Amino acid sequence: MSEPTSVFTPLRSVLYMPSSNERALEKAKTIACDGLILDLEDAVAPDAKPAAREAAAAAAASGEYGRRTVTIRVNGIGTQWHDDDIVAASQAGPAAIVVPKVNSADEVARLVAAMEKAGAPDHTVLWAMVETPVAILSALEIARASQRLGAFVLGTNDLVKELYAEHVPGRAPILPSLHTALLAGRAAGIAVIDGVYNDVKDTDGFLAECEQGRQMGFDGKTLIHPGQVEGANVAFAPSEQAVEDARGLIAAWDDARRDPGGAAGVVTHNGRMVENLHVESARRTLAIHESIQALGTD
Repeated sequence: MSEPTSVFTPLRSVLYMPSSNERALEKAKTIACDGLILDLEDAVAPDAKPAAREAAAAAAASGEYGRRTVTIRVNGIGTQWHDDDIVAASQAGPAAIVVPKVNSADEVARLVAAMEKAGAPDHTVLWAMVETPVAILSALEIARASQRLGAFVLGTNDLVKELYAEHVPGRAPILPSLHTALLAGRAAGIAVIDGVYNDVKDTDGFLAECEQGRQMGFDGKTLIHPGQVEGANVAFAPSEQAVEDARGLIAAWDDARRDPGGAAGVVTHNGRMVENLHVESARRTLAIHESIQALGTD
């Protein structure tokens, strides 16, 4: 028997929803995304922010979103709404509080302290948006700043703007920044979620960027339209072939370990030598697959 796989929370598709839109919050209960970001920032007009705050807190505390990972994105540090947003979000107890433009380990520490002062339950973690040059250059320090930091969320639109770069297919201008954030996130053991794709009508371009993100190592992608959910879910899930290969590789490894007459330390599968690092990767593939299968539908 293979060793049990670890618990894994899928974050293939994380959809931004404006908290000022009651219909959007209701519709979100039926969308097959892995995660929701109930937005109080960019998607909400200034005069609508107080009401949106109340709506997001009520939605996050309702328990009506099934297996979805429900988070609240607050307004940024230093804005007139930030402190009240942190208090309301903390008391609502979502899976995470998403904070834009987190630029330093000190900011992480202050955010965590504010969450704890406001009474955030233990399960509510911080998701830091990485979207400025200084954040990229400080990524490892930010990622390791607190045990309560659960994820990086890439803000690629702001990053492109701050770099004076351009949005181009393949994202060459920001690839070094994406890799740096991934390196830091993996070193710290947190999730790393890719940025949005802006053209909701360009399905081919969106799917190509999902495939690129999966190949790079992202856990999933943030989305701006429900029509992008299915593509992200497929792209960031292990394929049937990958699952079959993972099971076969683990079985070959376990069989060899049980065979006292086998060649010491030498295991092959489909003509390739298998080492422990391959087994670890296979187990992660199965953990992701099994967690997705356990989600079912609601």
